[in-house]
Amino acid sequence: MQLLTSGEQTVNNLAAHFPASRSAISQHLRVLTEAGLVTARKDGRFRYYRLDPQGLVQLRTLFDSFWIDELDRLVADATEEAASEGDR
Repeated sequence: MQLLTSGEQTVNNLAAHFPASRSAISQHLRVLTEAGLVTARKDGRFRYYRLDPQGLVQLRTLFDSFWIDELDRLVADATEEAASEGDR
């Protein structure tokens, strides 16, 4: 995904950066596309991939929500633990 931050790339361009086959890169891009993180457009015989800003916003929101919830639980657990230690 980091390679796509500079703009659209073909599978061949992306595959040049990895030891994996072009087919394997295509499979990864298909998963990213299905997840809504990448979009593709076809131009002639080439398919160009780019990041989907809306998908990235949704992913960021999901991560933010997850960490906020986890940190809230951690604080609650620490507060409860401190209170029970004070009762002893």
